[in-house]
Amino acid sequence: MMITDTHTHLYSEAFDEDRNELIQSAIEQGIGRFFIPAIDSAYTDSMLQLERDFPDHVYLMMGLHPTHVKENYTEELAHVEAMLSKRKFCAVGEIGIDLYWDKTYFNEQRLAFKKQIALAKSMGLPIVIHCRESFEEIFEVLEEEKDESLFGIFHCFTGTYEQALKAIGYNMKLGIGGVVTFKNGKIDKFLDRIHLEHLVLETDAPYLAPAPYRGKRNVPSYLMEVLNKLSDIYQIPVEEVARITTENSKKVFGI
Repeated sequence: MMITDTHTHLYSEAFDEDRNELIQSAIEQGIGRFFIPAIDSAYTDSMLQLERDFPDHVYLMMGLHPTHVKENYTEELAHVEAMLSKRKFCAVGEIGIDLYWDKTYFNEQRLAFKKQIALAKSMGLPIVIHCRESFEEIFEVLEEEKDESLFGIFHCFTGTYEQALKAIGYNMKLGIGGVVTFKNGKIDKFLDRIHLEHLVLETDAPYLAPAPYRGKRNVPSYLMEVLNKLSDIYQIPVEEVARITTENSKKVFGI
């Protein structure tokens, strides 16, 4: 059984004490593919080191996270563009709009989002979208950018059934993580109405640990809790959920 984590920050400082052990433990459980989103230039070296340490399991994205869009965002975008021109990445991400923490740089976030979508399209790469309290703003941009070259993943999907259908309509898979196990997560109430071909698994580690670990550091092996929950929702074996969602990840990333 091959299980794919399509979104995990394994280079995070939260893993500095036990990173290798945690990754090895996950690999032994069948979680063998880790897709790594970028945040900003400060983390690039750590991402590259992670890839060197686990070359058969780790696949890197490049992008500027919306919460890290600040006064210097044009410099950060130049770094993203330079890195994409130097070597291969599996996606442009994570990118998008976040209006939860701070609305100060909303216009800059929107500009950075559109710029990075253009980069992804020019290179035939998928995008990985971060959306927090910004569904309408994200959809507005996607409506402007939609064409046959727009595709990717709506990371950590937490929206409604109607928003799920809308995201899928823009050629996006839905990234399903720990929220699906939360009592108040809500998405578990309608996911069985969404065909499994539209979903991929993710942890977003070290964030958003699933129940029964909610509030603690999320680690790679906790993806099994998400896998088990989807098995319950769809009433099919965990092996089938793993197979379908891994195939979906291959279609997105081409890996």
